[in-house]
Amino acid sequence: MKKHSARVAPLSACNSPVLTLTKVEGEDRPRENASGTVDRQPAGGVTGAESGAVRRRLHCCVRVTAVQVRKALWGVAMVMCVCSSWAGSTQLAKLTFKRFDAPFTLTWFATTWNCLFFPLYYVGHLCKSPERQTPKQRFRECCRFFGEDGLTAKVFFTKVAPFGLLWTTTNYLYLQALRKINTTDVSALFCCNKAFVFLLSWIVLRDRFMGVRIVAAILAIAGIVMMTYADGFHSHSVIGITLVVASASASALYKVLFKLVLGSAKFGEAALFLSIVGGANFVFISFVPVILYFTHVEYFGSLDSIPWANLCGVAALLLAFNILVNFGIAITYPTLISLGIVLSVPVNATVDLYTCEIHFNTVRLIAVFIICLGFLMLLLPEDWDQCLIQLSTRLRKREQHAEPAEAGAGSGLNWSRRTRTSMRIPQNFQPVEMPLLSVEPAVGIYTARRATVS
Repeated sequence: MKKHSARVAPLSACNSPVLTLTKVEGEDRPRENASGTVDRQPAGGVTGAESGAVRRRLHCCVRVTAVQVRKALWGVAMVMCVCSSWAGSTQLAKLTFKRFDAPFTLTWFATTWNCLFFPLYYVGHLCKSPERQTPKQRFRECCRFFGEDGLTAKVFFTKVAPFGLLWTTTNYLYLQALRKINTTDVSALFCCNKAFVFLLSWIVLRDRFMGVRIVAAILAIAGIVMMTYADGFHSHSVIGITLVVASASASALYKVLFKLVLGSAKFGEAALFLSIVGGANFVFISFVPVILYFTHVEYFGSLDSIPWANLCGVAALLLAFNILVNFGIAITYPTLISLGIVLSVPVNATVDLYTCEIHFNTVRLIAVFIICLGFLMLLLPEDWDQCLIQLSTRLRKREQHAEPAEAGAGSGLNWSRRTRTSMRIPQNFQPVEMPLLSVEPAVGIYTARRATVS
């Protein structure tokens, strides 16, 4: 049986329900493996062979169920971690801007932490892989992702640098939006990212058309309009909503272009790519915060006045969030990871309700609900309608099998009662003459005969 190695892709044409900048695909194991040993048993009439086959089938079922339960438990833990890291980074960034009003500097600082992706992956490689390689060997092997020549200057400026700019733009616009509007609206509007991914992948990647996803995209757009209407179309809120929608659009463009240009990659290759993005951010964009500082666009005083704890906390939470959503599918289902992103919206709403002045009017609540509903609709698999049809067919078959059994039992009981009563002949019984109809084949007419029942 062939086994494909675990691979990472930015998005399999919007099939992935994970809202990530990369998508992790686990090991491809056909479902027939669980019952393959049973299917290859010879069709014999030996009782021992049949009992052995039944035992193996039960063992396989128990093993598959145990694996699913373990993945579900990991998924629950993953939902809590993703939700807490995403909501925590958003809330902490909002709190940081009260003392450190420099969104681009914070973006540059947090993106630089991406350099830790490949070292953390290599530590996991040493702990789990039976074939241990040196960092240099592992680095060269992962560089094959960029082509036969590896990571060259041409490859860097054509295939890595554009994605680094999109990454920085996405995070910068998101943090700028946090300065304008509350975290609940920002986290809810950023969930429209999934709808934009579907629309772009449908246009650029020629993905399969799905009506339910078109409805989800319409709901997302309607939610954006209602969110804008909730604050009365004030300039401050309109600018903030525009910024977060632009951030979601940039993130969607990142995913679709990654799929179009780079395709898929293994775990180490994805970690190396993200580390290169962080290193390039540190080397080539470090002059921008300096310019913003001396031009007083983002002036934050002396180095002692910088809240380093808040900055490191935001960077660490964003790093943890990216690790979880990019590589968490290796241990659990991707849908559960996506639920953690959606659940961050009510978490942020609860925090905003007690920490800042926010008015949850009816329009805002409906807008948040519509956007989250559209996001959940985008999590449906491509064959969700076929699954519903199969489920309804099975339920109908069970009902049909149950009805004849009940009807057969009832008719048998009535027939036995009838036979018992028909066997009882009264003593004063008199034979009755009755006409019988017989068919004459030669003549072709019916003639009535009179017979006596004796």
